[in-house]
This record gives sequence, structure tokens and C-alpha cells, in this order.
Amino acid sequence: MKGNKYRTAYCGKITKEDIGKELRIAGFVENIRDHGGIIFVDVRDESGTVQTVSNDDKIFDGITRESSITLLGTIRKRSEDTINPRLETGELELLVTELEVLGKAKNELPFEVMTSHEVNEELRLKYRYLDLRNKKVHDNILFRSELLKHLRNKMDSLGFTEVQTPIITASSPEGARDFVIPSRKHHGKFYALPQAPQIFKQLLMTSGFDRYYQIAPCFRDEDTRADRTLEFYQLDFEMAFVTEEDVFEIGEQIFYDTFKKFGTKEVSPRPFRRISYNDAMLKYGSDKPDLRNPLEIIDISEVFTESGFKPFRGVTVRGIKVDGIADKSNSWFNEVVDYAKTIGMPGIGYITVMEDMSFKGPIDKFLTDEDRSDLISKADLKVGSVLFFIADDDKTICAKQAGQIRTYLGNKLELIDQNKFEFCIITDFPMYEYDMNEKKYVFTHNPFNMPKGGLKALDNPNLDEITAIQYDFVCNGNEMASGAVRNHDIEIMKKVFELAGYSEEDVKTRFRSLYTAFQYGAPPHAGMAPGIDRIIMLLKDEPNLREVQAFPIAPSGEDKMMGCPSELTEEQLREVHIKVR
Repeated sequence: MKGNKYRTAYCGKITKEDIGKELRIAGFVENIRDHGGIIFVDVRDESGTVQTVSNDDKIFDGITRESSITLLGTIRKRSEDTINPRLETGELELLVTELEVLGKAKNELPFEVMTSHEVNEELRLKYRYLDLRNKKVHDNILFRSELLKHLRNKMDSLGFTEVQTPIITASSPEGARDFVIPSRKHHGKFYALPQAPQIFKQLLMTSGFDRYYQIAPCFRDEDTRADRTLEFYQLDFEMAFVTEEDVFEIGEQIFYDTFKKFGTKEVSPRPFRRISYNDAMLKYGSDKPDLRNPLEIIDISEVFTESGFKPFRGVTVRGIKVDGIADKSNSWFNEVVDYAKTIGMPGIGYITVMEDMSFKGPIDKFLTDEDRSDLISKADLKVGSVLFFIADDDKTICAKQAGQIRTYLGNKLELIDQNKFEFCIITDFPMYEYDMNEKKYVFTHNPFNMPKGGLKALDNPNLDEITAIQYDFVCNGNEMASGAVRNHDIEIMKKVFELAGYSEEDVKTRFRSLYTAFQYGAPPHAGMAPGIDRIIMLLKDEPNLREVQAFPIAPSGEDKMMGCPSELTEEQLREVHIKVR
């Protein structure tokens, strides 16, 4: 508080040197205790909490918890039996002579502020301004500020230029639904919020900027989940005249330095391990594998090509070997079977390796001696090993289910080291994938990535075999960043879209800016976009992104604090030429 003759102080910054001094403080009422005529009030600001006291109950008359107040008084030392070791200021208190209520809070609070993180999330978000007073929740936002400052300093030191790109732009097919904005002046036409600054950063490279970055807001109209919200932020950056290895080097610096500086766990050394998409799907059943889990998946389809066990014959069969668990109880294995059923499997088969290297299990009777020998060799089976089988006639489904079983076993057996940040880079993603609903090939990620091998690679009649120079940075099973070497060649661009069913006229219309700009000497360029919210989520060990955002949308997609989404008046709808059906 300014404009008075007394020295002002932050509640948590008062020290023994202030004993005997008259100070003015301001903050929120955290707690009120009446000890028979002597009233204690704990006052909290962003720096911490201090106890205040008065023998005159009129001074504190009518105040309520969470009201904002300012107090004047003298700092004194607490008696030995009243010291609070949990507070930085626990040996001190303010003997109050004056108090002014700046903003009075209701008598009834919707929840206890200091334990709000334990309350129903929808209620917390409805009263988010109270929730944010909770030290744990508040500190996440302060932490976010420090991390953003670090990232900006890091990018500046690496020679990147910060550039802001538009929020109101054109709709673009980038893998999710756009949020659309009707135009008032242009009847029947719409703007869109950017899913990412993808096109703009490519245009910046075409404009002659060598290294660009920004802390970019991104908007996607999709269902929320733990690691995805309607609005999120990423450290978007792009570089001209570079290869993917140049981007890897920058990305590794950013992640390694950030997690070393702000984390408390061991960080995997640079360079991070590179794993191709195909290898990741085979060995880990996921394109964002958790490498803290030592279990790997193997392909054992060939063993069952002519098997007497019909469910495995001629289909994709994957195996997961776990050593030393043959002595687990039947109930333990039944729990694995039950979990398999929850992910769409009919159950899960397994064999146990006995002391004499014979097998035990219902599948064993369908195996020949040659089959057993092959399995021992391929899976490196030992006495006490258990081999779990995952099979499906759809290779993609089989890989996904094997990955889920791998994760389940890793957690169930407590194999995952919780004190590590284990990074890797997944490379060589497929350019296209077949969409069963639309009955056609669509872009796996986005259409702006360069196909590996350039124009010649697009002559391959099997679109499943065309890969993009696209990569993801992954940590502990979380996708932390996605990036690519971009397509900067107009002829390749036209061919890439043609294979996905777009005509050249479609490209001209939907991607007018890039289509035109690439005819004026665009340089090769590449980049990536680390997810700010996910970085903080991992560093703070939080269960979802909403815990590290100041004012997030609830999982329902509603914001009950702001009252949105909301209806518009008929006049507002008419102005933008909208009729609600």
C-alpha cells in the first residue's frame, strides 16, 4: 500500500530485523482464532503468511476469511510456546493497531481455499479466482511464469527472433476441428482460430527470417482430456536452410536444459535416442513410448503361420516376455486377463517356463517342439519367464493392444522408474493413413511435411510406405513436441495433395498463401513446437494440463466461471448472418 508514512512489507518477507518496527501489511484473511479475548488472524499475500494479533476484539470485528485487508502494527517476537515452525515468519507476529477491510468476502465459502486442490474440479473451476489463492495451485502459475522467462531467454541466446502471428486466420485442415468465427462484413464467410501457426511460420521463412519463435496460443475444437484442452500454448519455432538434425540439436538443448533447471529427476543425456515410427510401434506398441519401462514387444507371427491353434494362425501375433514372475498367483494372472478384456481383447494367453524349460499354460498343447524351440530363441526365454501373447488380424489393433498390455505390466510390476525423465525422438512417420470412415487416404499428421525422398518418393503406388520427414519428441510416454522438415517445393506440394484427393484448384483455394509464396524462391526450412503446458505438467508432476493453466475450460468443455459457451441475442446472430437450427 502506497501513500502512507509507514514502511510497507510483504507478509512472508518479515524477519527478526523487523522486531520493534511499525509496519503496514496487506493480504487475505487466511484464518481467524479467538482465544478468549485475544484474537489471532493469519494474513496471507503472495510471499507467505504472518500471524497478527490484537487484545481489542473491536479491531477484528466483522472480518471474514478470504477478505482482503490492510493492517498497521508493530512486529514482535512470539513466546517460545507459540512459535510455528511451518511458517517462515513463525517466530514473529504483528500486534495490530489499525485495520481496514478493502474487500469483504461472504461468510460462506464454496470450499476451503487452502485445500481446494482436493475439491471437485468443476466446482474449483467455477470459483477459479478462489482456487488460485491456494498456494499449491498458485505456485503452478508462478512456476509457469519462470519457465516462460527461461524459454524466451534460451531462444534469444540461440539467435531466434520472436514474432507474433495472427489469431484470426483462415480455416486449415491440420488434424483437428477449427474454431470458426462468422464474418459480419463478408456474408456467409468465416474466419478460424489457428490450430497452430503452421502456415504463418512457413511464410516467415519464405520472408527471409532465419530463426523464428513465439509462445503461441493454439485452438482446437475437440474433446478435452488429461493432456489436451481446447486452448493450449506451445513454443513454436522454425529455422531456414536446415536439416532435421539441426532441429534435433536445438530441441535437445531446449528440453535438456529446461528439465535440468526446473526438474528434480534424472534427465536422459543428449543426444536423445532416435527410434523410427515402425520400430516404436513394434517394440513398444505406441508412437510415444515410455522408455522407463524395460519391457519390449516382439513379433512372433511366423511361429504361428501354420499353428494348430487357430486364433493365432495367419494373423499378427506379438509377445511380451517378463522374467522371474512364474511364481505369481493365479489371481495375479487373472487380473491381467481381466484388464485385457477391458481394452477389447477376448482375454490374454500366456505360457510359463518351468525348471526343465518345458512350458506350462493352455496354449502349450497346441505347440510343436519346433514352435517351443523357436519361442525360446526369439523371446530369449529362461526358467521363470512368462510370455504373454497378443493377436489380431488387424496389425494396427494388435500393436496398440500390445502397447497397452506392456504399459499395464510395467505399472503392475513397478518396473517404471518414477525418478527419471526419459526422452527419445520418434522419426519417419507415415505420410498417409487409410481412413476407414471416409474410405480414402488422409494425411497422418498435416499436409505440410516433406515426404522422405522428395518428389520421387511419391511415385510409390503403396501410400502406406511413403514416410514424411516428421518427428516427435517424447518423454515418459508423453508427446512433448511435434515437428518436421517442411514442404517448400510447389511441385511436391501439388503431388502430395493430389495423392490425398485434392486437385490443384483445391490447393490454390485452400492454401493460397503457401501456393503463391512457394513460387518465389522459398528456402528449405524445418522446425518443431514443444508443448508448454505438457512440459509444466511433467515438471510439476500434475495429472492434467488444467492444473498448470490459469483459467482452463472444464473437462465438460464449459466455463461456468465466465458462463460460456453462451447463447447470443437475435441481434448478434443477425449481424453475423447466422440462424440457429
